Amino acid sequence: MKKFLSFLLLSVVVLALAACGADKEETNTSNSAADEGDKSSEKTTLTVGASNGLHDLILEQAQPILAEEGIDLVIEPYQDYVMPNQDLESGDLDANYFQHIPYLETEIADKGYDFVNAGGIHIEPMGIYSTKYKSLDELPEGATIIFSNNPAEQGRFLSLLEAQGLIKLKDGIDKTAATLDDIVENPKKLNIDVNSAPEMLVTYYEEGEGDAVVINSNFAIDAGINPMEDSIAIEGSESPYVNIIAVRAEDKDNKAIKRLVEVLHSDKIQQFILDEWGGAVVPVNE
Repeated sequence: MKKFLSFLLLSVVVLALAACGADKEETNTSNSAADEGDKSSEKTTLTVGASNGLHDLILEQAQPILAEEGIDLVIEPYQDYVMPNQDLESGDLDANYFQHIPYLETEIADKGYDFVNAGGIHIEPMGIYSTKYKSLDELPEGATIIFSNNPAEQGRFLSLLEAQGLIKLKDGIDKTAATLDDIVENPKKLNIDVNSAPEMLVTYYEEGEGDAVVINSNFAIDAGINPMEDSIAIEGSESPYVNIIAVRAEDKDNKAIKRLVEVLHSDKIQQFILDEWGGAVVPVNE
């Protein structure tokens, strides 16, 4: 009888130990599955500053694509050309998308930003607009053309005037860096006013200030102006002023940023740009 009781007690102990082992294994398995779930649900947040009304709309097309890959693209809209670079330097942004290459180079030279170009996305042709005249040929002698006070844009604007036959610039200069002092011929004696903030140019055009106003396409489009239909002259697609994704140099190899640029270069996004703006915004892949 004692032997039987001893055997019975031993069996109970063995079964209890086996049950504990199974519970422990099940717990470990559950924890492992939870860990795997946590890893699979990890997301990367990418905060990008963008000009309102154009750059932000392009980024919105990339959001669902990146979301499927675990990248949460947060878009911060801006109305000016100063704060996006300041916020990128401070770390409030991971990247920005509002400026072209010459402007970035000027900002780096003037303010010492340690930024790099992560990829070119599109060109916004600069246009000349007028409520008084239907062509540049109609501009009278001494006409006033209002332009931005942004030094990085002056060479671009002057090159546009030269391409339209209104002025001639010095031979052999870097025309992206041209200034008013580089004008050697001005047959119509145009008065070139470079004292206006870029965001005010649309208002001046709509209120009939001056005889013509030069406006960058992102401001025009944001105001409901169609560059292809409403301008009396527009920059060609060969423009070197490519709008880019800019990042801090330390983030040039960031995988999420590289993926963002790849998505913006995709056929789907580039076709969206063409369809949305009908050639007023030209996609690039560089």
